[in-house]
Amino acid sequence: MSETPLPGGFVTAVVRVGDTVRRAPGPRAAYVHELLRLFERHGWPGAPRFLGLDERGREILEYVDGHVAWEEAQPDGVTSDESLARVAELVRRFHDLTAGTPLAGKSEVACHNDLSPKNTVYRDGGAGLRPVAFIDWDLAAPGRRLHDVAHVCWQYAALGPGAEPGAAAGRLRMICDAYGLADRGEVVDGVLWWQDRCRRGIEADGAAGMPHAVRLRADGVVEQVRAARDWVAAHRADLARALR
Repeated sequence: MSETPLPGGFVTAVVRVGDTVRRAPGPRAAYVHELLRLFERHGWPGAPRFLGLDERGREILEYVDGHVAWEEAQPDGVTSDESLARVAELVRRFHDLTAGTPLAGKSEVACHNDLSPKNTVYRDGGAGLRPVAFIDWDLAAPGRRLHDVAHVCWQYAALGPGAEPGAAAGRLRMICDAYGLADRGEVVDGVLWWQDRCRRGIEADGAAGMPHAVRLRADGVVEQVRAARDWVAAHRADLARALR
């Protein structure tokens, strides 16, 4: 069958073959495959099904039909309050499914660790685009619930230059409310931690000559992340106050 390249991939080339997606396995492939199998056993539709490996050793994943928000400009439905709340609810669901399982290890849950609109599939069920699934689970690992929630706050609430602090604080509160996060004292610190980690990771991988990081660095992503981090640090008190 013919292969159609799918847009948006920054690290791994991804192609569609019929109703499947093919991609090279990541370094944590065995863990990711077990995680996707757990979701399948529970009937959770928020992630693609793992269907095995093809003759070239590529992963065969279910193609999740819908709109992937990988471009900067997006329809209103992607950024709506309803979509923001639904993202948090989806995260809470897969966290609860993994809590207490071997996939969580000694941690609270299994985390996605790269949640963003670019890794989210949206569909219109009649009321506008709403998130239905997360893709690209390559970085999944045991962790704290807070880790994914903080990443959601950064990426989906678009924290950074140009954001209105009051509105941004409200979106953080909406995420935590929809998730049902009780202890919110570390959320803003978690956002800053992710931004520092992301910037340092791109710089280190770029210095090592890794193609995806070289491209991201050339596109100015390091400067964008640093500016976002500076913005969050400048408004840290207001953001934290809204979560209390």
